[in-house]
Amino acid sequence: MGISNFPAALQPIIQQGYLEREFQHALNARLGYRAVADREDFAVGIGETLTKTRAGLKPAVTTPIAASGNTNLDNGLTPTGAAVEQFTITLNHYAATTDLNMVTSRVGMASQFLLNAAINGEQAARSLDELARNALFAPYFGGNTRVRVALTAAGPALAVDDVRGFQTVFVNGVQTSVSGGNPLAVSVNGTQCSLISVSVDASNQSSAPGGISGVLTFAAAVAPGDGAAGCAVIAGNASPIMRPNARTTTAALTAVDTLTMGTLLNAVAALRMNAVPEIDGVYNCYLDPMSARQLFADNDFRQLFTGATSANQVFRQGMVNDFLGLRFITTNEAFVQAHPGNTSWSVRRPIICGKGALIEGDFAGMAAADVAPDESLITMVDGIAMVTREPIDRLQQIIAQSWYWIGGFCAPSDITTNPATMPTATNASYKRAVIVEHFG
Repeated sequence: MGISNFPAALQPIIQQGYLEREFQHALNARLGYRAVADREDFAVGIGETLTKTRAGLKPAVTTPIAASGNTNLDNGLTPTGAAVEQFTITLNHYAATTDLNMVTSRVGMASQFLLNAAINGEQAARSLDELARNALFAPYFGGNTRVRVALTAAGPALAVDDVRGFQTVFVNGVQTSVSGGNPLAVSVNGTQCSLISVSVDASNQSSAPGGISGVLTFAAAVAPGDGAAGCAVIAGNASPIMRPNARTTTAALTAVDTLTMGTLLNAVAALRMNAVPEIDGVYNCYLDPMSARQLFADNDFRQLFTGATSANQVFRQGMVNDFLGLRFITTNEAFVQAHPGNTSWSVRRPIICGKGALIEGDFAGMAAADVAPDESLITMVDGIAMVTREPIDRLQQIIAQSWYWIGGFCAPSDITTNPATMPTATNASYKRAVIVEHFG
């Protein structure tokens, strides 16, 4: 498309790259959850869902070969293979647009043109950041819930606040629906039970961000004492959620349960127990400004820097501390939820992430001629397509400024790293991040 098709007042802006710089500046203005994602190109012509397979570790060998068995062609050895697991990324198309009417915006057309580009850039950045956040938090919320409706008598069915993480179980590395043949081990108020069925409520009553309320059905009856309202229900493969003062559920948090250094160190320890790789030497901790404020008021945190030469830098900038093993990144996109028991209170959720906690799949053909119209001016900025369309209405007065992105996010599992292959590892299906919940 020729630049000459645009009004003369806008041609210098486009030719000199001002429009792209406005869009780029807005995209870089926010550092959030998308920054932790490992980016991969989603190749053209392979469908809209990509399934990846990852091989795991084999158990260590600590038993020597017996001399009497070291015979024949196999030397007494039995071949073994590494376990595998699969995860999928699904492509979706996201877009938004703004119109610029050259007649109604005639007085300040050039500045309005750049303003629209900046606003589109901020919207695109925030949209992808929220998509990344949702994809990151969803699996790490899973398998952690509480009884929503108390049992009045012993029975196998429990109404819970959130069924995410209870609906599937890994079978030979593939997520399979929970059933009698593929049960899931679940702790109900500390009592071990076998989950065989999950149903979703017709009307969602969950209080968790993105939560799905429903009913869990177990192979045996649950005692009324274990099925009391508010009792913790935790899947055997659930990721840990760290809370101050060892609170077992979100609803159990009280005003004294503010963010502490000890809680964050517990999260770091959980990641290191699972050998989660760091990001440039530390783990990323995404938290909102209120969470950061509570941390700097924690006595243990303040005592750590009493008289230290690094104290001024840490308290002035408040971002990086190698001793804690964390890089603090404040964001306004963190989940803030009204407390389930008192709506005047809030529950805040920092999340600590290691390398590989999130994968971003970008469609490789995003700006190809058969995807993007030839009559549009298209610029790729940080993996997002910025589209500027010339006036094609009857009066040739309206310019369209749009953006779109084709891709998806997913959090990969790590089920093959377990106590059988690494003594300090846990049975959590998702190990590369830890959610911290606290009163706020």
